[in-house]
Amino acid sequence: MALVDREDSNTLPDAWDFKGRPALRSSTGGWTSAAMILGVEACERLTTLGIAVNLVTYLTSTMHLGNATSANTVTNFLGTSFMLCLLGGFIADTYLGRYLTIAIFAAVQATGVTILTISTAIPTLRPPKCAATSPNCAPATSAQLLALYIGLYLTALGTGGLKSSVSGLGSDQFDDTDKQERHQMTKFFNWFFFFISIGSLGAVTILVYIQDNLGRPWGYGICACAIVIGLVVFLSGSRRYRFKKLVGSPLTQIAAVFVAAWRNRRAELPQDPSMLFDGKDFGKGECAKKKQELPHSKQFRFLDKAAILDPKMPSETTVLNKWCISTLTDVEEVKLVIRMLPIWATTIMFWTIYAQMTTFSVSQATTMNRHIGNSFKIPAASLTAFFVGSILLTVPVYDRIVMPTARKWLRNPQGLTPLQRIGVGLVFSIFAMVVAALTEIKRLHVARSHGLTNDPTTVVPLTVFWLIPQFFFVGSGEAFIYIGQLDFFLRECPMGMKTISTGLFLSTLSLGFFLSSILVAIVHKVTGDRKPWLANNLNQGKLYNFYWLLAILSVLNFFLFLVGAKWYVYKEKRLAEEGIELEEAEPSCHA
Repeated sequence: MALVDREDSNTLPDAWDFKGRPALRSSTGGWTSAAMILGVEACERLTTLGIAVNLVTYLTSTMHLGNATSANTVTNFLGTSFMLCLLGGFIADTYLGRYLTIAIFAAVQATGVTILTISTAIPTLRPPKCAATSPNCAPATSAQLLALYIGLYLTALGTGGLKSSVSGLGSDQFDDTDKQERHQMTKFFNWFFFFISIGSLGAVTILVYIQDNLGRPWGYGICACAIVIGLVVFLSGSRRYRFKKLVGSPLTQIAAVFVAAWRNRRAELPQDPSMLFDGKDFGKGECAKKKQELPHSKQFRFLDKAAILDPKMPSETTVLNKWCISTLTDVEEVKLVIRMLPIWATTIMFWTIYAQMTTFSVSQATTMNRHIGNSFKIPAASLTAFFVGSILLTVPVYDRIVMPTARKWLRNPQGLTPLQRIGVGLVFSIFAMVVAALTEIKRLHVARSHGLTNDPTTVVPLTVFWLIPQFFFVGSGEAFIYIGQLDFFLRECPMGMKTISTGLFLSTLSLGFFLSSILVAIVHKVTGDRKPWLANNLNQGKLYNFYWLLAILSVLNFFLFLVGAKWYVYKEKRLAEEGIELEEAEPSCHA
């Protein structure tokens, strides 16, 4: 009997091992299994960024595509990668679970990178090199681009599925009901960000140098090997992982509430909100997951119709159709998500600015003097190392200087609130575009004064370090907005819909890249070929005007953010006003 009790106390009630048995605390989870998950994430980051940051130079110099087309190809690739995180999250939450999702999509990513490596290695899959006597270069054919795009978008599919589940499976290795393991989980997220940064640094320094000096096949081949090694390390930890039960996708709940509200659109809302269906004392369905009790709100009252209970429904019913009726808590959770949308929408513009660091800023660097001394030449894409470095510098500066100062003057124990952090990040992005425009004006002035307007191949005698300020401002802005967004979405998302917080965050990155593609396409179309802003020869273009446009749009976006931030009420404050403790959780028995 004592043995049984000891075994029960050593098992976790909500986690299972690889054989489907209750997970033992002593032999599953913890740092050993978390480290293997961090390894596959570091390899993913190394692979994705190793392809993305230097892709624009391959498209322009080897595939002979224009600057605008190349920039849009890069941003569409990155945008698709992050947008597919929503698909990966849905599949993981609803069908496969996080472990299988990571394993399958890591293999897909490895396949995509392998195809990309082959497309860069086989001469027939690239256009011929430019003739020295001809100013015009033959662009890549449709078949050559098809091979390239198959590799890119298989990589994007793998990235989306893998990235959607890595942080979730990592946090599953720690029991949040245990004080010690809860503290370890906090450290896990710190290490998660650290490994992302390490992977990024390796990509923008070592991999970019290999691609530029040894060739793309070597660089992309290393990426393929890295993700395969990451997959092998991940699979080797299978016996130690803790697995959680599938709870379904929050996207399904959101869709179900809207469908139920539409079905009941002709029904009259009761004057007393207590008459709406709350799921209590109704049937004997099994409680699927914990839900936090939320007070009824008067906003978005149309959605309340989803909780109108049909009086003809027999009280002994044990299974309800979620597409016909939702609980009041489900409705209020959807309302919470809707309230976050103005903040969500105004953070998209930052990632549009971010996209320029991997496209036009790299194109600028290719035209400038990149030599250190007489022998070493910095790869153009390696300028993003200053961008990553500014992130790593800003985080400790915030922790050691900004946070204590903010605690003192703002009397806020956490320093800056999530919305304040986001606001600082948006301001930094405005500074970045102003500095980028002024730097481009300086670069063009030097090019014209040396008669290099018609010669895109000759290096402008201006050091590439003039580009550092724009990388610094965007990198520092990311340190604020990245953490601010994650904190905001994790804190404000309903308890029963926590998995959507990562999806909301990553979708802003995706839409930011897509918005960049749209703006580039519009500007390229409107300015035409006579006085182009985004010319194939940057010395004949007006890239600074594009940067000014982004700066103006960022200022307008920042004012919209201020309006949304002033209107928004934190969930903690809203619940406190209703006398509900934030930590309380009620089991929801709505099947």
